[in-house]
Parts: sequence; C-alpha cells; structure tokens
Amino acid sequence: MTRAFVHRAQAARVRFGAGALEQLAEEVDAVGLTRVMVICGPSHQELGRRVADLLGDRVAALLSEARMHVPVEVARRAGDAAASVDADGCVAVGGGSAIGLGKAVALERALPVVAVPTTYAGSEMTPVWGLTDDGVKRTGREPRVQPVAVVYDPELTVSMPADLTATSGMNALAHAVEGLYAPDASPITSWMAEEGARAFATALPALATDGTDLDARAEALYGAWLCGSVLGSTTMGLHHKLCHALGGSLGLPHAATHTVVLPHVLAFNAPAAPEASAALARALGTNDPARALWDLSGGLGAQRSLRELGMAEDEIGRVVDLAVASPYANPRPVDAGDVEALLRAAWAGLVPRTRRR
Repeated sequence: MTRAFVHRAQAARVRFGAGALEQLAEEVDAVGLTRVMVICGPSHQELGRRVADLLGDRVAALLSEARMHVPVEVARRAGDAAASVDADGCVAVGGGSAIGLGKAVALERALPVVAVPTTYAGSEMTPVWGLTDDGVKRTGREPRVQPVAVVYDPELTVSMPADLTATSGMNALAHAVEGLYAPDASPITSWMAEEGARAFATALPALATDGTDLDARAEALYGAWLCGSVLGSTTMGLHHKLCHALGGSLGLPHAATHTVVLPHVLAFNAPAAPEASAALARALGTNDPARALWDLSGGLGAQRSLRELGMAEDEIGRVVDLAVASPYANPRPVDAGDVEALLRAAWAGLVPRTRRR
C-alpha cells in the first residue's frame, strides 16, 4: 500500500556533544548574529555569565528574569530590554522557562533565538510559544519563534537535581506519547517518538542510580531532541491541554504536572489509539504503557498526584471548565465528565486504569 502523509520538518542548526558549549560563539556567528541578549532564569545567573563571557563583545545585555509559564509582563520587559540595546537576536540558556521567554521576544520583536537547553523540556525544537496572562495560558505556533540554532551539551545537565531530571524526562515523554496519536502524525514523527521514548526508558533509570553518568545524560538529551521535534511537528492533544490549564490557572510546576497527568491521559486514550499504544509498548518494554509510565515516575522518586503539587480538590471544576471550553484535538472524544474523572484520579494519585465507554 502506498503511504500518503505530510511531514512538517523543523529546520534548525544543531551542535551536540559534551563540551559543545565551548563552540557557542561559532554557532552564533554561523546564524549571522552580532549583538545578542542572553536570557536565563534567576537560578542560572552563573551559567548566563559564563555564556556572556564565551560570546564576548557579541553580547549586548544579560537578562536573568525568566519565569515559569512566561508571564506576559516578563515577556514585555524582555522585549523592551532587547529593543533598548538594539539586540539582533537572543541566546536563551536554561530550561523551558528561559527558552519560552526567548520565544516571547521573538514573537514580539522578530529576533532570532539560539537555544542552549539545560533540561529535557524540548521547547528548543518547536515553533510553539506560550504566554500566561491573568491566570490563563495561551499557546500558539509561529515559525519565527523556532530557535535557529541549538547547542546540546550533556555536561550542562549533570547538575540537574534528581527530581528535576525525572520530571523533565517525563515531560519530554509526554511529547512523544501525544505525537504518536496526533491527527497529523507521520512515519517520521512516529519513529522519532518511539525512539525518543526508548532513549528515556533507558536513560532515566540509569540517572536515578548515578546522576553523573554522562553517557546516560547524553542519551536523555538525545531523547529530548527527538521528543521535542515530535512536539514541533504534530498537534497537541488532551494531555497538553490539561497541563496548560493546570499550569496557567493554578501555577503548578510545569514538568511535575506533566509527570502526574501523562499516565492517566494515556490510559484514557489507549483504547482509541492502538498503534500508538503498540509503539509505546515496544519502547517501554511492557504491555501496559500507562502503568509503566506511572511505575517509572514512582521509581524515579517523582510525585504522582496533583494534591502533592499543591492543588486543592475544589479546583478540579475550574480546570475542567478551562479544558472543555477550547479543547485540543484528541483521538478519543472528551466530555466534562471524562475530564473530571481523569483529574480526580490524577489528583488522588491513583494507579491509571484504561477506561472504555
């Protein structure tokens, strides 16, 4: 049978390998930037200064104000700061918050972004932006926010605490899971999703044993590259919708929220996505991928309930309303009752169970 599909490739220059940060200046030069603003979060100020030193007179400013979920007021300040120093691009250093802020500047000011990720968020491989305004997180796709170059250096991830390593990896796995049953999945994205999931299934248990294992760090970063590429090329579904609602409205930690919610959404969608389930079964070495993800997060020491993340039970209804008001594409039809049942299970930290109508 002849295959027919559309694949949306994400063009970006990538440098990968231990010590790759030392070649950052070459990457900035290669994409034609001469006056950049370095962006990082408050916890990465030392790394931000190191990056600024590596770039020398290419740096016009250093901004260390990146925050989770990219509040609009922070995005506006960053855009104004870039304009005030006449920057021609941004170098975003850190996790999804820093790269997300770089994207916000790109969205407003049309400045190219070079990304130096220090977690497994995958944002560096997508044209997806997100902004939070008055407790509501908006997302969209815009080609100009896609970083033009990415430097993957596993040495920069060695200092990640064990809990962040676990949740950041689960966050990346969520991109692979949803990409496998996305309406615009292709054989290319499906291969990347399965291979990315396999990489994390191998790397995360090894890192739980020894967080300094550089080979495992590199394998996880390779998985993040693949899973992020999947997110950038496919349509998000129920899982990401719920996590955006939980994060934007309640301020729950991004990666940890993905970790808690993912097994429950997969258990809900599995009956409507047999090919995706089969691919995950191969990647994870199990016949029950949803339970395997729940077991994996527990084995890594991650929290497995929204209650542990600080969500009150009486906030479930608010999130249900947000989720059903503007739903994302999903392989299985979703109503308010489905979302409430799923959230209650995730709130309580129950074992995920496949539910058929």
